[in-house]
Amino acid sequence: MPDAALFPIPGSVAFPGIPYPLHVFEPRYRQMVRQCIDDKLLMGVCHTEKILHAGEQPQTREQALNSNQSTYKPRTVFSAGPVKLLKELEDGRLMIAVETSTRLALVEEKQTLPFGIWRCDELLDEAQDSSAEEALEQSKEKILTRLLTITHGQPAIQEQLRSEHWQAMPASRFSFAIAGSIGMDPDLAQHLLETTDTQYRLNTLLQLLNEGSSV
Repeated sequence: MPDAALFPIPGSVAFPGIPYPLHVFEPRYRQMVRQCIDDKLLMGVCHTEKILHAGEQPQTREQALNSNQSTYKPRTVFSAGPVKLLKELEDGRLMIAVETSTRLALVEEKQTLPFGIWRCDELLDEAQDSSAEEALEQSKEKILTRLLTITHGQPAIQEQLRSEHWQAMPASRFSFAIAGSIGMDPDLAQHLLETTDTQYRLNTLLQLLNEGSSV
């Protein structure tokens, strides 16, 4: 069971396989970034259920850099991965990317302060038989066809969609990659992240694209 340090951010849903950039300024989360890098601890970026403690508002930038902000109850399913430090600014702020590689579910909190560290289980999609795999590939092809229509006149994107990388991508991974590229309501994104039914996720994404969602 992997451990992960949690970064709860309202409205933020990360999908596995999609690097998630973050601007980190709170002292506790700057400390978390350092620990994740030094100890090779996974960091999880997660949407939130509710606020537990409201931070003082408004604040100057100096106050924000030297005090922790609101505390949130995290959603129980999120994506996590190693942390890559991109840049450290003179005032201590950190520009990072979380290389989200896995989808996890909370099991037990091991540390509460100054930030949460949880023992987790990996959450995998349901196994599929051969007929279900064929249906997944058909849905994937429909999504690719729709994306090619939407991106008409954007040759760079179209070339990418036609590449072997996208054509050969397994359906589950493909669904997460597309979900991370479509603008949608955070609660719907969280719902798609939590489902273990790949076909349902693909069907929902195709419906969103047909309704006019942008990429």
